[in-house]
Amino acid sequence: MRITGYRTLTTVQEWGRPVGDANGVLADGVVPVGIVLVDTDEGITGVGLGPHVEIDRIFPALDGADPRAVTTLYDRMLRHTFKAGHAGPVFGTIGALDTALWDIKAQLAGEPLWRLLGGHDRRVPAYASGLDIGLTDDELVATYQTYARHGLRAAKLKGGLDIDRDRDRLCLVRDVLAGTGRGPRPGLMLDVNESWTRKQAVRYVGELERTLDLIWIEEPVRRWDAEGLAVVGRGVRASVATGENLTGLEQYRPLLAAGAVDVVQSSAVWGVTHFLRVSALAHAHDLPVSPIGNSPVGLLHAATSVPNHLTSELQDLHPPVGVTVDLHVEEGAFVLGDSPGLGVRVDEEAVRASARRPGPQTADGPNVRPERAGHRLLATRDGMAAPRLPHHRAPAASRNEVSPTACR
Repeated sequence: MRITGYRTLTTVQEWGRPVGDANGVLADGVVPVGIVLVDTDEGITGVGLGPHVEIDRIFPALDGADPRAVTTLYDRMLRHTFKAGHAGPVFGTIGALDTALWDIKAQLAGEPLWRLLGGHDRRVPAYASGLDIGLTDDELVATYQTYARHGLRAAKLKGGLDIDRDRDRLCLVRDVLAGTGRGPRPGLMLDVNESWTRKQAVRYVGELERTLDLIWIEEPVRRWDAEGLAVVGRGVRASVATGENLTGLEQYRPLLAAGAVDVVQSSAVWGVTHFLRVSALAHAHDLPVSPIGNSPVGLLHAATSVPNHLTSELQDLHPPVGVTVDLHVEEGAFVLGDSPGLGVRVDEEAVRASARRPGPQTADGPNVRPERAGHRLLATRDGMAAPRLPHHRAPAASRNEVSPTACR
C-alpha cells in the first residue's frame, strides 16, 4: 500500500452567533476549517481536519510511503521542516496529515480508530465550551441550556476583561447546568487566552474564588511563561490548564519542570501522534490531559486509549459544512461509533458549493492579540474594548428568572 497524493479543501463552521474570546469576537460566527485528504493506491482515503499551510513542502516526506508506518512518517515530517521550524500552522499541517494516516490505518484494519489504538470505552467525557464572550446574558443562558439538554455538567467560559461580569456569567451558567439541583455540583472553568500578567491573574482569580469554585483557569499568562504559570498556580486554588498552543514536546518540558501546569492540554489540529506523546509525558508527571478544539475527533479516539484523560472540549454540537462524523453526544459524553477509521466523511461537492466563506482576518477578531493585552488598569466594559466586546446585560428581572441564587 502506498500514498499517492493529497487534496485540500476549506469549509466553515457556522455557529449562527458571535464567537470569540478576550482577544476579539467574530460577529458572524463563521470560522474556517481546513481539510486534508490523503489518497492511496488501494482506494482508501484518509481525512485530517486542520490547516494545510506549506503542505507542498511537507508532503514529500509521505509521498510513495506505506501509510501504516504512521509514527515513523510523523517524525519524517518533523525532519522535513527542520530548518524553517515546525511551529504554528505548519505544525497543524503535520497534524492534519498525521490524523489522515491514522484514519487510513484504521480503515485498512476495518476498525474504528479508538479500538485500533486499544481503547475499551467508546464514551469520552466532555465539557461545554461556547466561545461565548460576545453573548448577551439571555443568549448565554440559551446556549448552555442546549448543552445541558445533552447532559453536560461542566462548562468553560471565555472571559478575563471584567471580574464582575465574569462572576455574573459563571453564576448564570452554573445555575443552568445545575437544573433541578439533583446530581453533583456543576463544574466551572474560565479561559482568558493569555490576556493577563501574573499579578493580574492571581488578583482576578482570587476575587472570583471568594464566591465561586473554579476547576481550572486556562492560559492565564503567556503560553511560554513557565515561571509565571507556576506563580499563578501557587497563588490560586484553581488548577492551571495550558498547552493547546504548544507545538512539540520541547515546549512542554520547561512547564512541567517548573510545576507550571496542572491540566495538560493538546489542540486537535496538532494531530493524534502528538497527543499520544503529550499524554505519555503528562502521565510520567502524574498529570491529566484534556484535548482542545471544535473538531477534536482524532483526539477523542486517542483519548480512549490513554490512562490520564480527564475531559474533552465540546464546542459546537454540529459538524462543519459538508462534514459528517460517526459520533453523538449524550449524558455529558462524546459517544464514538463503529465506522472504520475516524468515522469522518467529507462531501467535497457540498463544501465547494457552499456559499459561506470566512471573512478576511481583522484586528478585532480573536486571532489577533490586542495591543494592550496584559496592560489594562481597569475593566474594559465601557472602555477601550467597547468596539470589539460590547457589554450586554439582560434586565434585572430576566436575570433573576434564570439566576435565583446570588453569587456575590
